[in-house]
Amino acid sequence: QVQLVESGGGLVQAGGSLRLSCAASGRTFSRKTMGWFRQAPGKEREFLAAITWSGSSTDYADSVKGRFTISRDNAKNTVYLQMNSLKPEDTAVYYCAASQTAILVVARYEYRYWGQGTQVTVSS
Repeated sequence: QVQLVESGGGLVQAGGSLRLSCAASGRTFSRKTMGWFRQAPGKEREFLAAITWSGSSTDYADSVKGRFTISRDNAKNTVYLQMNSLKPEDTAVYYCAASQTAILVVARYEYRYWGQGTQVTVSS
């Protein structure tokens, strides 16, 4: 069993930055790919970024590539999402997720455990 708790969301002006954190508990964090997703009102939950256990492989959605950076600190069982150059269209609830695999995956069905989400609101 894995518990995930996101933090760091809030209200920011367009062009600003936020760093989201996801604290994981439970042994299955070990050796597993982690990901970030988001869901805006009336829209499907979408993939944003993923990172393998070692951090050597990452992947990003085109919509955030070059603006968002995923990282992890395995000693702290924590995954981060640094978000720069935020836009109003980035407004959504952001979710951390833990996969069941060590390979880099982006599909929602590959992620078994989810956090409760943290709201990010970008004002224009």
